[in-house]
Amino acid sequence: MSAMTTPLDPWHGLRRLTAARIAQGHVGVSMPTAPQLAFQLAHAQARDAVHVPLDVAALAAQLGEPSLPVHSLAPDRPTYLRRPDLGRRLDEASRARLAAHAGRHDIGVVLADGLSAPAIARHGAPLYALLRQALPSLRFAPPVLAEQARVALGDDIGAALGAQLVVVLIGERPGLSSPDSMGIYLTWAPRVGLTDERRNCISNVRPEGLPYGQALAALLYLIDGARRLHTTGVALKDQRP
Repeated sequence: MSAMTTPLDPWHGLRRLTAARIAQGHVGVSMPTAPQLAFQLAHAQARDAVHVPLDVAALAAQLGEPSLPVHSLAPDRPTYLRRPDLGRRLDEASRARLAAHAGRHDIGVVLADGLSAPAIARHGAPLYALLRQALPSLRFAPPVLAEQARVALGDDIGAALGAQLVVVLIGERPGLSSPDSMGIYLTWAPRVGLTDERRNCISNVRPEGLPYGQALAALLYLIDGARRLHTTGVALKDQRP
């Protein structure tokens, strides 16, 4: 009589399609050692992503053009995490620095640490370069490198620069499989006090999530729509086929 074989768990075939923790196996009622250690490593990487500081000098060097460093009203990381409101406004030194570069800019780009500085360190400069190459006819303000920044800090920055449109590249809240996920936020006529329904968002930008090319295509579509309709947010939809 032939030996009986145990059929493979049908979940195993799905593992190659997702970074989600499925088909981890078990030892009795417990998780095997290797998946458990991998989980602990991912958790540590996510926590580190929140707390590691943005290396502004290194990011400026990656951009290869003059940039403007700014800081929110949050003086340090613990304050930033406890007081989201302070991360939405510029400190006075930064406001004065931007005022010296105010003008009639079609677009301003902010590269902000957000909740994952590694996301901006890895993906900010490559995406910015692709955007500049794709829109050679637009007047870009000098790129702004923002520390202790929330998304709405882009409104304050865009208004200070006199930018018609602001694009914020920001580190998103890290997950257990995505400690370096970057978000893109687009706002027409930025000014202090705008709320989230006035922006468009493209999320999970990274090679393992939404690749640069697809993110850029979505962003260019939305920029074109914003310039035609003079609006962003709920009034501007991504209606590509």
